[in-house]
Amino acid sequence: MAYHAALRRLFSRTGGAWRLGLERVAALLEGLGNPHRQYPVFHVAGTNGKGSTVATLDAILRHAGLRVGKYTSPHLVDFSERIVVNGEPILHDDVTRWLDTWEPLLSSLGATFFEATTAMALHHFAQCEVDVAIVEVGLGGRLDATNLVQPVAAGVTQIGFDHLEYLGDTLEAIAGEKAGIYKAGAAAVIGETNPAIRALLQTQAQSVHASPVLVTGRDWQVDQVTVDARGTRFSLTVGDRTQELITPLVGQFQAHNCGVALAMLRGAGAPWAALAESPQAALDRVALPGRFHRSPPWLFDVAHNADGAETVVNNLLAVGVPHPVTAVVCVLRDKDWRGILRAVARVAERIVVTMAPTAPANRTWDLHEVEAWCAAERLPATRVDDFSSALAHARAEAATVLVTGSFHTVGDAMERLQVPPVAR
Repeated sequence: MAYHAALRRLFSRTGGAWRLGLERVAALLEGLGNPHRQYPVFHVAGTNGKGSTVATLDAILRHAGLRVGKYTSPHLVDFSERIVVNGEPILHDDVTRWLDTWEPLLSSLGATFFEATTAMALHHFAQCEVDVAIVEVGLGGRLDATNLVQPVAAGVTQIGFDHLEYLGDTLEAIAGEKAGIYKAGAAAVIGETNPAIRALLQTQAQSVHASPVLVTGRDWQVDQVTVDARGTRFSLTVGDRTQELITPLVGQFQAHNCGVALAMLRGAGAPWAALAESPQAALDRVALPGRFHRSPPWLFDVAHNADGAETVVNNLLAVGVPHPVTAVVCVLRDKDWRGILRAVARVAERIVVTMAPTAPANRTWDLHEVEAWCAAERLPATRVDDFSSALAHARAEAATVLVTGSFHTVGDAMERLQVPPVAR
């Protein structure tokens, strides 16, 4: 009860518009004794691929026997999933105690939800005496609350259209915000495969005197990518050496995300670079709940933009799953739900549009509008408002049920179906 009461107070800080900026979180971390300076950090940004890159780094660093903190967002089922040390989420009692202790400071600074959560994570890692932390950017990069860390390596994965109201409405503008995590004297890793955006990121990294600057296609090459039910095989060439690797994560771009993680280790120098030399045993342990996460007949993916949905569909076609396929979809209204539904319709014989219970009230999509649009587009969609009923309806006539559209959709389904949301 105390935990849930504390979380209610924390989540009350999400009201209103996003308040980007570093002043409040800087003051907050100062009040906590600047815990983020007590351990090395790998910092990861990007529109798509952040989670995979973080999961890969986590597996490699833990396989080396290190104590690893991992900060990601959002969560699937429980808030504690965001703050993890060696596969163990932060204890509910620790969350409650931290919020109770630091509430006066949070209130005096007017800290937002994400600022408070970021400070909690960085402080928890210091208390746990981690050897290294992996920190995922929440929104953008330049003004994100995580951008107070001084990383040993900062990596930017793929850039796509998301959060346009905050980051800009062009890929160039969005890339500029993401590149804000590059720091002087720290490795800058560029995983973007679009040549123009890649060049922009490289220019940004060089302008802040990041060093070294490592770029996909120049400093490493991913080739011969094949996807099947076992994962993603690819060749990775660095200099005159080529390795044949496999990641259990499914998808063409999982090879590129793995390449980014390994480049971050190489760029960080000793002792990290040695971990990228022969990584296959560590890669075997990579897991990422909620991303092409199979628990037959269910398949979960948190794809929440059109690019992500296209990737899920391509993975389904590459891997092959039993048909008929029914997709259960709920998308937040500020996302490209039309693009997501068009993509899903390529592989699903039936689509069930519904409402995820934890979707924020101010961001829920209009099911009347969605239903009418699907009818006009002649998509095979059925509206089932109640979420549990939607899951049951989908399962009744499907050999495979794809649950997708948002973290809320996947998390709510995993909770009801009792699918573990944390990879240990």
